[in-house]
Amino acid sequence: MGLLGLSSLITGLDFTIVYVALPDVQRELAFTGGQVQWVVTAYALAFGGFLLLFGRLSDLIGRRRVFLFGMLLFLAGSLTGAFAPGPAILLGSRALQGLGAAALFPATLALVASTFPEGRPRSRAMTIWAASGASGLSVGALAGGILTEMSWRAVFAVNVPLAVIAFAGGLAVFSRDPSRTRSSGFDLMGACTGTAAATLLVLTITSASEPATSRTWLLAGAAGALLLALLFVRTETKTRDPLLPPSLLAHRPLRAALVLIAIFGISLQSIPYVLTIHLRTSLGLTALETGLAFLLPTGAITLGNIAGEQLLLRFGLRTVLISGLIGGAVGTGLMTASGTASVVAIAPGVLLAGLGMGLVFPAMFTAATTGVPAEHSGVASATASSALQIGTAIGLAIVTWLLYTGPDGLVATLAIISGVALLGTAPAFFIPSRTPRPRDPARGLPK
Repeated sequence: MGLLGLSSLITGLDFTIVYVALPDVQRELAFTGGQVQWVVTAYALAFGGFLLLFGRLSDLIGRRRVFLFGMLLFLAGSLTGAFAPGPAILLGSRALQGLGAAALFPATLALVASTFPEGRPRSRAMTIWAASGASGLSVGALAGGILTEMSWRAVFAVNVPLAVIAFAGGLAVFSRDPSRTRSSGFDLMGACTGTAAATLLVLTITSASEPATSRTWLLAGAAGALLLALLFVRTETKTRDPLLPPSLLAHRPLRAALVLIAIFGISLQSIPYVLTIHLRTSLGLTALETGLAFLLPTGAITLGNIAGEQLLLRFGLRTVLISGLIGGAVGTGLMTASGTASVVAIAPGVLLAGLGMGLVFPAMFTAATTGVPAEHSGVASATASSALQIGTAIGLAIVTWLLYTGPDGLVATLAIISGVALLGTAPAFFIPSRTPRPRDPARGLPK
């Protein structure tokens, strides 16, 4: 569990460590205000686009192999980013990191889901996994502030020794993947159409926040993504070994969890980006001061993760999810109402929003894997992760456009985040309150 926690910490670390460095990257490499979000979006584009592919591969060829391959990709992306001479290479390195994360995320989450049975053991393991990621957010915010004072390139270089340790640990600790008991084909057409549809969708959504993007391109991108998605659905219903088994989407808790996860990505997942831009651009904080300020929300997220384990066991998934979303929405609204002129003014709202996010994150992924047979845990985890990344891309596109629309951009952004987060409570009512007993994989998915 420690190694799985380390991989979660690495991905969390890379999230906030880059956010804090964005203004310095923008200044040195001559990104515009709207273009600098691509340092974040290039990662999300590769992450969200290839999750389903790597999720299926983790079920097909083994979680250990996919984990090790993902860590190598992440290592290569970090090295390239540390020495990037210009914007194109930097964005390419972020995409490479995103590919690595796309392999790591479903592999580690599937290892948690397949190793620990439903109920208390899985809830505890999921909490450790989520808390490790939140610790990465906290360490990343502070480390990003310290390292950016030297150079923004250091925020990429710091990943290198961590990735080497994780790769060596994976070789030594994880058991070799078992041989397949049956001949399983690889759904090449599904892999191509599914990956292309997700990638084009994220690219189109992100491009919408760029003033120079033409309406023709946006319409063509949206139409292309829809066409590819329809082709993907048709392929999955016809092939013998689908990339995304239709039986998974017939599972109501998973469908509800996917909608909730996407809404979380659109709303609360955008808060770190919004706070970074506000603290560094509007309030004029240094990178180190921003990193120190981020200890409050990331500490609150970690506390929410820890409290969530006991609350899940006592009250169940539905109650924890609804409570966390309401807490996140109220906290974000409180930031708007209390004024945004200083760190002290927004601190109570940031604290409450962080607690809400901490409650929701492990619970929503627990909901997505509840009742899913072990042989499908990788693709179920990847589908849930794809929903989060696509939702995050939508959220970043919206908040980037709002933040640069005028002096009230921050207030409008926070208000919309709060309202959208409340919408996430609707699908939560379709998620079982209590975790069901594990099912025999041969009997299929509970409805």
